[in-house]
Amino acid sequence: MLDKQLVQEAVKQRWLLAVVTILGAGGGVLAVSQAYYLTQVIDKIFLGKQELGVVAPVLWLLAGLALLRAIVMYGEGVLSFTLAAEIKTTLRQRLVSHVLALGPVTMAQQPAGELINIISEGVENLDAYFSRYLPQLLKAVIIPIFILMVVGPLDSTTAVIMVVTAPLIPVFMILIGKLAEKRNRRQWETLNNLSAHFLDVLAGLTTLKLFGRSREQIAIIARVSNEFRDTTMEVLKVAFLSALSLELLATISTALVAVTVGLRLLYGEVTFAQALFVLLLAPEYYLPLRMLGSQFHAGMDGKSAAADIFGLLALQGPVMASGAVPLARQQQIGLEFREVYAAYQQGARPALAGVSFTLMAGQHLAVVGPSGAGKSTLAALLLNFLSPAAGEILVNGLVLRTVCASDWLQQVAFVPQRPHLFQGSAADNIRLARPDASLAEVVAAAKAAGAHDFIMRLPSGYDTPVGEGGQGISGGERQRIAIARAFLQNAPLVILDEAVKGLDVKSQVALDTALSRLLAGRTAIIIAHRITTVRQADKIMVLNAGQIAETGTHAELLAKNGIYSRLVAASQAREVML
Repeated sequence: MLDKQLVQEAVKQRWLLAVVTILGAGGGVLAVSQAYYLTQVIDKIFLGKQELGVVAPVLWLLAGLALLRAIVMYGEGVLSFTLAAEIKTTLRQRLVSHVLALGPVTMAQQPAGELINIISEGVENLDAYFSRYLPQLLKAVIIPIFILMVVGPLDSTTAVIMVVTAPLIPVFMILIGKLAEKRNRRQWETLNNLSAHFLDVLAGLTTLKLFGRSREQIAIIARVSNEFRDTTMEVLKVAFLSALSLELLATISTALVAVTVGLRLLYGEVTFAQALFVLLLAPEYYLPLRMLGSQFHAGMDGKSAAADIFGLLALQGPVMASGAVPLARQQQIGLEFREVYAAYQQGARPALAGVSFTLMAGQHLAVVGPSGAGKSTLAALLLNFLSPAAGEILVNGLVLRTVCASDWLQQVAFVPQRPHLFQGSAADNIRLARPDASLAEVVAAAKAAGAHDFIMRLPSGYDTPVGEGGQGISGGERQRIAIARAFLQNAPLVILDEAVKGLDVKSQVALDTALSRLLAGRTAIIIAHRITTVRQADKIMVLNAGQIAETGTHAELLAKNGIYSRLVAASQAREVML
């Protein structure tokens, strides 16, 4: 039931693992010592007819050994749980760091419910593996070998019985493990499905209620829950069967030792002290193996969870470049694309193919095109969510992939179509752009974005919790907070990705003023569909199927009567309808 990757994680905590192993082995040594001195006391009192006072020091020693063994077992338990906690914390940090490193492009393709289940429940399932199963496995190897070394010179017959019977227990564990592995995997996959479906229902609750489909989802969740219950019961059946089988084997083996020792004692082949000592050690010999069987379920759970945990850690996404060249704060940003190709997966059709253009510092470039033309890919490249498969992007003459990613992102303000607000106050969400900003700076940014008035109408002003995902505020207000972030960041390059799409006309017009203030004096790339936003740009670039179809000003492109003209006509029709 060993998992190579889980063992490697445990070895990284080598000092804790070593102490846990030493304490476990120490418990075995103390058990042997207790058996030896107890044998001496019984032999001297019942056969040697000695007074109790003569063996009193040995009795005190036994009491001390019992106390010491209890302390050692307690310490082993505490440190085992500490070992598990350290490994879980490390793995969660690695998982979160890896998810952040993969970036939004890759993670958007992964089921959110499954990801949450892996990082929370999956990592938690490793607790029993590291705190109980792995320490018990180490004791199941060390303690029987030590007891064999003690029993062998005293009673070779018993030693042979122990050597022959002990391997039967791990052999049965391996056979049962083969039977249980598929069931455990199915249980874990069912739990992933349940988590993913429940999260999907929560995310689409409004839609479900609108179309009257909530009852159907309740039935589906009930069905998946029943599947999870059934798979769990199947796993538990195997776990109970394995515990019973291993317990039976250990009991029969102990009985076999007892019978052979009793017969040889009867015929005078061993002394009473030898026989008693061996009989006391026999249960201690099989105990670690029996306890390992009782932790079998924990081992299976850990192994099932590990497959998904390390699968996520091994997940590869589009390369996000981060060079070593530092980039100091820039006053202005100029951009140049040189024959840039980009794809989200190796071998897939390029999302951008041979894109070349130059954007001078302070210029505004509007990027338009039909859905799937490559507009968001262009933004992803500049935000370092994706690296070019070919070609180069230059920033003030420097190749972007050679520049330190964190330095570069400080130069870029991004306002997406659906900005995310985190659990916290309105001020905290604005301060996300610059955590060290004072309240006065936050207020100034909010005023510039047109967010100050509505924030002051909130129950506690800037200290009002806005709720996870921006609950309690409108889409336009959420967008103003995103623009306030951009003002606070004060970056020389601004990227707007459909920043006013989906809002009503009144909100769009109100945000236009704030966006005009934001873009003044800055280099800007504006991905938009509204003509009023696009026509003010210094240059308009039309993308189609990942390639530049047209470039020019609003008037020049209208005169060409091409793709841009058709997009303008469609946009004007929508605005008239609104």
